[in-house]
Amino acid sequence: MDTIASLFSFITTPVSWIIVQFHSLYGAIFGPDTGWAWGLSIVSLVVVIRICLIPLFVKQIKSMRNMQALQPKMKAIQERYKNDRQRQSEEMMKLYKDTGTNPLSSCLPILAQSPFFFALYHVLSKIASGDTIGVLNQELVNSAREAHIFGAPIAAKFMDSEEKVAALNASLTDVRVVTAIMIVLMSASQFYTQRQLMQKNVDLTVKTPYMQQQKMLMYIFPLIFAVTGINFPVGVLVYWLTTNVWTMGQQMYVINQNPTPGSKAQDNYLQRLLKSVSSHGEVRGRRRRSVVQAIVAKGSDRNDNERKFIAGLAKAGFAAQADGTVIKSDTVMADADGGSAARRQQPKRQSKARRQSGAAQQTGEAKLSLEKQDQQDAKPKPAGKTAPGTPRQAKSGQRKGSQRPKHPSSKK
Repeated sequence: MDTIASLFSFITTPVSWIIVQFHSLYGAIFGPDTGWAWGLSIVSLVVVIRICLIPLFVKQIKSMRNMQALQPKMKAIQERYKNDRQRQSEEMMKLYKDTGTNPLSSCLPILAQSPFFFALYHVLSKIASGDTIGVLNQELVNSAREAHIFGAPIAAKFMDSEEKVAALNASLTDVRVVTAIMIVLMSASQFYTQRQLMQKNVDLTVKTPYMQQQKMLMYIFPLIFAVTGINFPVGVLVYWLTTNVWTMGQQMYVINQNPTPGSKAQDNYLQRLLKSVSSHGEVRGRRRRSVVQAIVAKGSDRNDNERKFIAGLAKAGFAAQADGTVIKSDTVMADADGGSAARRQQPKRQSKARRQSGAAQQTGEAKLSLEKQDQQDAKPKPAGKTAPGTPRQAKSGQRKGSQRPKHPSSKK
């Protein structure tokens, strides 16, 4: 680890300068030799770095969504050219170029943080040995060596010997308890961040190998932090725990405000938007209007969450417009209510056994009525008598039906 950290020694001067500037601020409040002053200086270093990395984080989110959407096409290319690796690579690069996707964009924030991480590790290692580094003179190094966070020096490690910890004016038990708690918190925050991404901000309707890879990383990354964390100084653990908490909060904001289409987070977001439109009668905010505008522009390509949102608007009496606004529409509400009423009036589908029993019952009733009719027709009727209200039977040779009146000159 020391060899890797020395590779990034070129950035130790900027990192040490940022820490010293924040230390002068917090030292005036909590005291220059306290753990609060040095610990908060490291936390502030993380905040500065992560603010500078926000554009890379946005690219990471877009790249992850593009990669997820491209997984079916990538799988088709792999199956089509499974025996030609070169052609497969060419088609993959062409797909990335046509869609404007960079597979490395998802790793940009971590790669960009690596120099600062190892530079901080190098600075703290020099503090532990009492050597000056960057803009840290001997006075500041001695002050940092005296700083303790809950009884553990910021330069101490979990695997340090008892003699080395004693040289930093601390006990081995305090160091190991503090570092163990921080390693657990660091691994737990990493696991929760990845789990939150998989459960809420992934389109579950698309089953791709990318989802399986993310699921594996959800368990692999915390395990890596737990194993390697025992070799990190307390100050580095503070740095990494802070950046994990920042990532978790940043991701929660993205999930709530800009969720992945088709995900559970999008359904929750659209339901909140529907409730807001129903309460205020309009779409409030430019970003929300852009969301509605994008949904309207999709047309028949909307996912289930978006169709549910449009149906909810119609039921509330609103119609979404192409510019992202909504208008009050009684016709839409009537159509929605009429459609729901028609659906409620439709008879329930009967089972096959019930349909067969009903058909047999109707057949039996029809046979019974025919038998009664045959019995009535078979009974002999008395001669010369006709039933009241029935016409007389016509004599032979006489036409049936009504007769025309005879002419007065004709013979009777």
